[in-house]
Amino acid sequence: MASAYLSRTPSSTGNRKLFTFSCWFKKYSTGVDAGIFNQYENDNNYFRIRFRSDDKLQLDDKDSGSTIFSLILSRQLRDTSGFYHLVVAYDSAQSTEADRVKIYINGVLETALDTSSYPSQNANAFMNLTGHTVQIARTRPSGPHYLNGLMTHVHLADGTAYAASTFGESDSNGVWIPKPSPSVTYGTNGFFLKMDNSGNMGLDSSGQSNNLTTSGTITQAKDTPSNVFNVLNTLDTSRGLSNGNTTYAGASGGTVVKGTLAVNSGKWYAECKIVDASENMIGVLDIGQAPTTNYVGHSAVGWGIYTGDGNLYHNASASSYSSAFSDNDIMGIALDMDNNKLYFSKNGVWQNSGVPTSGSTGTGAISITSGLTMTFCGGRDNASDTASFNFGNGYFGTTAVTSAGTNASGNGIFEYDVPTGYTALSTKGLNL
Repeated sequence: MASAYLSRTPSSTGNRKLFTFSCWFKKYSTGVDAGIFNQYENDNNYFRIRFRSDDKLQLDDKDSGSTIFSLILSRQLRDTSGFYHLVVAYDSAQSTEADRVKIYINGVLETALDTSSYPSQNANAFMNLTGHTVQIARTRPSGPHYLNGLMTHVHLADGTAYAASTFGESDSNGVWIPKPSPSVTYGTNGFFLKMDNSGNMGLDSSGQSNNLTTSGTITQAKDTPSNVFNVLNTLDTSRGLSNGNTTYAGASGGTVVKGTLAVNSGKWYAECKIVDASENMIGVLDIGQAPTTNYVGHSAVGWGIYTGDGNLYHNASASSYSSAFSDNDIMGIALDMDNNKLYFSKNGVWQNSGVPTSGSTGTGAISITSGLTMTFCGGRDNASDTASFNFGNGYFGTTAVTSAGTNASGNGIFEYDVPTGYTALSTKGLNL
């Protein structure tokens, strides 16, 4: 949603003293202003939920120039690897001022606030007003501050203040996930956006027919709060990341980009489309390796293929492995942490006569050091080393895979067949 949003203009006024907003969101960027929700007339009349540039969540409301309330969380929300669940419950009839606006993150009531100016009792918020547009994933109608990320299970309940437990629950692994059919009364202006209809992302599933209009391009992702796929780590690199943190830009002096998830057992598969093959290196690296401006295979805990000639690099030493890659070639990576073996493919053909399903015999495999915790990564100290990973979401950049291959583990969409027993690096994959 980097430059897209959803909007609706209510045709009647609902409850201004009692409402709930709930959503799951995943941030792709940190250190920027970003909108979650607003109803906005002008700078003197608005209700909004947004991220400030210090990554702290702010809720504020003005009516006729007077501040109704203003709350700023003390903690920063900087995780770009998983989903947050946000619930804001407004009930100005409460006698205790702190009960009039409640903020929940991942099911927990937030009480540590930098700013805590609460509404007076029975105060009307600038919400559920006829003729004033509601927007999702944008700061205000004229502002450029979009949410660069994902959103799903977006609820607005007009006339009821709900706790986070209405919308979410812990699964068998202790992960906080959405309830698929929560018991919610939506009222006059309420809606429920599942974001599961790629042709109509603003479709209201509340039964109220309060559909929202899509502005810009919103791409449906496989990422969900129940299954978060590996991405590249924004906190681990000085180079620019884009397309949901799956594409890295070339950068002279840019650090190697590691993934957000890492493993020390199991069998894992990923693909990478080489945007510029002249000076690039793709492979795997121990998650504990400090960011480096060298290249993937420079250290003793990294193994990478140099696309310019197809050589394997490890511990700053090169050995013959594959022929050179060309622009737009797709590299497959099969990481067998049960047997400490590594395999690379080019456009669906396993190189060095590799057989990823050969197990401990490791036919055509690269042997990796045991006891490491590995993640997929890429990059060299070069301005042209650009590439797009597909960790299972089914896209290289903004382009969907041409014709999805088979996936024996039923997790993720890839261009080529996934070797039997391997799966996408995701939270679901970790719990298979």
